[in-house]
Amino acid sequence: MKKLNLENKVFRLSQNQTPLSFMLASRHHRRSPLMHFDEETGINRTLRYARNQQSPYEDEQDGNAILEPIVFEDGMLVVPKENQILQKFLHIHPGNGKIFYEVNHKKDAAEELEFVEAELDAQILARDLDTEKLVTVCRVFLGAAVDKMSIPELKRDVLMYAKHSPFEFLDILDDPMLDMQDKVSQFFSAGILSFRNNKKDVYFNMKKNKSKLLTVPFGEEPHYIVASYMQSDDGIETFKLLKKALDN
Repeated sequence: MKKLNLENKVFRLSQNQTPLSFMLASRHHRRSPLMHFDEETGINRTLRYARNQQSPYEDEQDGNAILEPIVFEDGMLVVPKENQILQKFLHIHPGNGKIFYEVNHKKDAAEELEFVEAELDAQILARDLDTEKLVTVCRVFLGAAVDKMSIPELKRDVLMYAKHSPFEFLDILDDPMLDMQDKVSQFFSAGILSFRNNKKDVYFNMKKNKSKLLTVPFGEEPHYIVASYMQSDDGIETFKLLKKALDN
């Protein structure tokens, strides 16, 4: 028979709560429901922790249930591998992820390693950017301020950005929209495009054209929306017009 991989598990109260003692709800009451949606049956089932039972579901327990309190001491609860019923109960408890969470050192280490490796990759790429690419990347996340900064200042800021936001930085480098977003930033910096209504609307700002270009959808990044429009069939002629005005 295949041996089960049982192990002790550690649970911690969320939001850095560390009271001397915290008692977790361990059974269903009409005033304080404790239920779990069972995807196999499609119904909400009441929960009850009883150490001498084989199931955390009350409808699967017999009449000899021995109820025990679930107490976190100093914000922590260690559940030994011998107490599988409590481990199962905590896994499906509606407070899992809200009131408390399972401490998983392996998962935490893997996530930290992924971030450290991304941070290293991002900083190496940031260090090796040529001047043109450096300015392009900085203009996307710094905006018009780039035009008033020296190259050393840009290198410093892009290295810091890569260090603190490595995944976002790597996404920017891989984004095919990068060059277009750079051009859009230049259009705004040069004043041939402008925002109105708290960046909700984008207008042309040329001598013979003050018309509205588009409305930015709620919650979207304005420069990205304008860049997306410029790459569409409807926006390609507008892009050519603005680029010509920028070059002149």
